[in-house]
Amino acid sequence: MDRTDAAPPSLPPVPAWLDEPAGERALAWAAARTDETMATFTADVDYLRLTAALQEILEAPDRLPAVTEAAGMVYNFWTDAAHPRGVWRRTSWESYASGAPSSPPRPDDGSATEWEVLLDLDTERRRRGRDLAWAGAQVLQTGPLAGRRALVSLSEGGSDATVTEEFDLEARRFLPAAEGGFHKPLSKGTLTWGADGESCLLAADFGAGSLSPAGMPRQARRLRRGRAAADAEVLITGAPDAVVTRANCDAWGRTWLMSMRGLGDTRIWWLPDDAVVPVGEEAARRALSADCEAVPAAAVALDVPASASTGVGRDWLTIQLREPWEAAGHRHGPGTLLAAPLQEWLQGRRDGLEVLFTPTPSSFLSGAAWTAGHLVLTVLDDAVARLEVCTPPSQREWDAGGHAWRHHWIDLTGAAYRPSDADAAAAPDPTELRPGRPLLEVSAQAVRPRDTDYLFISASGWTTPPTLTLARLTEEGEVTGMSVLRQAPARYDARGVRVSQHVAVSADGTRVPYFQIGRPRAKEDDGDLTAAPTAGTAAGTSTTEGQVPGPTLLYGYGAFGTSQTPCYQPLTGRAWLERGGTYVVACIRGGGEYGPGWHLAGTGRGRHRVVEDFAAVARSLIDRAVTAPAQLVVHGGSAGGLLVGEMLTCHPELIGGAIAEAPVLDLERYTRLLAGAMWRSEFGDPDDPGDWETMRPLSPFHALRPEAEYPPLLLLASTADDRVHPAHARTMAYRMRELGLEVGYVEQTEGGHTGTAVPAQRAATSALIHTFAWRAATGGHVFGRPGSQKAGAERSNSTGAAHSHSAIDVHLSLSHR
Repeated sequence: MDRTDAAPPSLPPVPAWLDEPAGERALAWAAARTDETMATFTADVDYLRLTAALQEILEAPDRLPAVTEAAGMVYNFWTDAAHPRGVWRRTSWESYASGAPSSPPRPDDGSATEWEVLLDLDTERRRRGRDLAWAGAQVLQTGPLAGRRALVSLSEGGSDATVTEEFDLEARRFLPAAEGGFHKPLSKGTLTWGADGESCLLAADFGAGSLSPAGMPRQARRLRRGRAAADAEVLITGAPDAVVTRANCDAWGRTWLMSMRGLGDTRIWWLPDDAVVPVGEEAARRALSADCEAVPAAAVALDVPASASTGVGRDWLTIQLREPWEAAGHRHGPGTLLAAPLQEWLQGRRDGLEVLFTPTPSSFLSGAAWTAGHLVLTVLDDAVARLEVCTPPSQREWDAGGHAWRHHWIDLTGAAYRPSDADAAAAPDPTELRPGRPLLEVSAQAVRPRDTDYLFISASGWTTPPTLTLARLTEEGEVTGMSVLRQAPARYDARGVRVSQHVAVSADGTRVPYFQIGRPRAKEDDGDLTAAPTAGTAAGTSTTEGQVPGPTLLYGYGAFGTSQTPCYQPLTGRAWLERGGTYVVACIRGGGEYGPGWHLAGTGRGRHRVVEDFAAVARSLIDRAVTAPAQLVVHGGSAGGLLVGEMLTCHPELIGGAIAEAPVLDLERYTRLLAGAMWRSEFGDPDDPGDWETMRPLSPFHALRPEAEYPPLLLLASTADDRVHPAHARTMAYRMRELGLEVGYVEQTEGGHTGTAVPAQRAATSALIHTFAWRAATGGHVFGRPGSQKAGAERSNSTGAAHSHSAIDVHLSLSHR
């Protein structure tokens, strides 16, 4: 049976069975399309070589091991050729520091770091007989079991639903419930430690009525060790229309309750340790059946705007505003960061509110991290990050009326490549934004905020491999003792690659920045874009003047306030930049580069601005002769996949190809597919006639026109994606094939929303994306000979046995061997 939708009668119908994630007919159809698409790539020697090269990068033994600290040890999750699913491991501080670049290697061990393997996921996968993927771990930090127990989360196939189980770090085994181990069955939600290791806070699927319309938990409970689950304490129950509800314990042992009624609409309570709470299954079911939100009577509501983002330190509360707010007689604008003594705030006092950060037209606060005595801010200035340390007044200063905080900047600009003299001598480009400044991404993570002022500081750039540094903040907030722990080697040849930032002008006159990375193409180039740069040419420099258009890959996202910032991307560097392509990242509205206003301007009925901004960047690249429409390929995933679909259907004249990963494409039904109900405030409500009037022209699935010509589209999805339903990509591919359009479809059987469960899978997917993009940008037949896909093939391939391995899965299994 065909399903109905709001598409005009001229568009072909789509069968309803494509909506069944694991339905036999849907899987058979997906397998046939995947095999058909991959056949044109797996027969390409260059694609196979590129896949192997990218896998080598992902499994390189000298990669930078990202770490976290817990109870005096350093933890890391690591994948390599011998452990494609990965191992969770730990080492001592001394051992980890011994592998720093400045430390001489020991004769018997080049890395000089001795790791203790705690859990081998490949072994665990074989033991359980399931395709497991790592989903994180929380090591207990307090109480007598600190550093001896952890909560380990695993997913099946990379999905968002996880199993969380208590793990004995000394015995290196999971603790069954019969031995008192904590456990969360497979579901979306969380299981986190309570204050002392003898309790856990659980938000999960508790049965009928316990999940929100978005499939997230509505209730959070506290489990006590050694007590039956039926005796759990009921901490919070969200209203039936709530998006998600949960509870957590902060680094200082305080318990917090949260209920999100929509993105940007969250209520928070502090739960005192001695609060009386309902206990037992009967109380839990009663709360779930009520038509309202429920918290214990002793819970203290955090009196902040529902749209604000909040944080807590040892003694302080921070409030970052998304909307104007008046408090204590003062009006504060969106993007402002405020701070107040936490206990005074909970007691109703408002006289201690201090302004820590005020945004400017170019700068916005994108993140904050507490140490024991300081707050470290990450500030984006025209989409480039810098760090600022804010130090609160001491208790003595506060009691004396000194409420001012001290501020210090952390200067890391030396970690980035600066433009060279050759760049300075080049003809000025009126579109370039603030030429001459380093384009760097920096971030700070507190090592152990409960009782230290140490920081992990990471820095990288478009051509600068990441560096991990350990630093300590003094009592005054100044950085001391900064030492490099790890520095990743270069993974691609960046000689001659120029990095710059430019501005396009959108339809309403808004200036939209974008990053451009690549070797400028000279007028005398004969089309061989794979030639190596001249020896001695520094990375980040330009060697020629006068550019002609060339293959360009344009990436965009534009949703949920997510910012696009400089980032070392070794796979794109190896697969695209080395080959001579130009890579561009757009900082469009809907993102967070310029604060709440920038984000909100691209939401709901303003979604058209996101598309207009992306189109403006494309036009700017064309006008500047960086590329031409036939050489420009757009790429995005998830919400970025929606953007790619919108570009395909709204501006096909600007692009030569499109790649959409795990895309949202059907705006009429997205709120009824998996987690889509969470995103109404972002994309609009299709059940609201006013919203749908603006959404309908932007919904790619509905905006296709039978008479129009479109560039080739590559759609990537995962059967295991339980966030964005694979039906979005399936139905789009089906309809385009029925219209005789050039579309490729690849659906992997695992990998979840990110589509990458193991390094080999990620390498193959990245090689596929970049090979498709290169073919499309250079005029090749991306899916084989012209006319190789016929609409009539749909019905003849719509039945058959469900697949367990697609063509790309088979290729990956061969890569493993």
